[in-house]
Amino acid sequence: MIPRLETDRLVLRAFRAEDFEAWAAIMGDADVMTFLGGPMVRTDAWRAMAMTLGHWALRGYGMWAVERKEDSVFIGRVGMLNPEGWTGLEVGWTLGKAFWGQGYATEAAACAMRFAFLTQAVERVVSNIDAGNTASQAVALRLGESKGPCAELSVAGHKMMVDVWSISREEWQRRV
Repeated sequence: MIPRLETDRLVLRAFRAEDFEAWAAIMGDADVMTFLGGPMVRTDAWRAMAMTLGHWALRGYGMWAVERKEDSVFIGRVGMLNPEGWTGLEVGWTLGKAFWGQGYATEAAACAMRFAFLTQAVERVVSNIDAGNTASQAVALRLGESKGPCAELSVAGHKMMVDVWSISREEWQRRV
């Protein structure tokens, strides 16, 4: 049900039970989670992983586990999400701190964006990014997204203000 995608350096695949330890460490890292609602305890990380898999069942798309081809190390998640009350079909990314600054987020997100435009009947995709998250803003720019209006999201009962970055199908097609 969850397609496996590959880039030059990465594999995007379904989450597996054996990903949980690395996933819980990433979701529990205060630096990683600074702009995503704060670090999660293990039980919340488990629920988030289960929700990620459930999104595929409910929407037909979702977030992939990302692993590095060279050593099969789990490095984070990248993919599509659109929970109730969202700003649109989002392409998002969360990688472990050890994997920042190596181009992995851009590489995996570009793959997910391609999948989104090839499989979903949407005119644009978005990336909801905290105004202080300059690293994710740089990824969005490399993907061809432009900063749009602010929006308020509700995540696990917490209100979050985000900038809605987006790219239209037409803009994306000109880039590929």
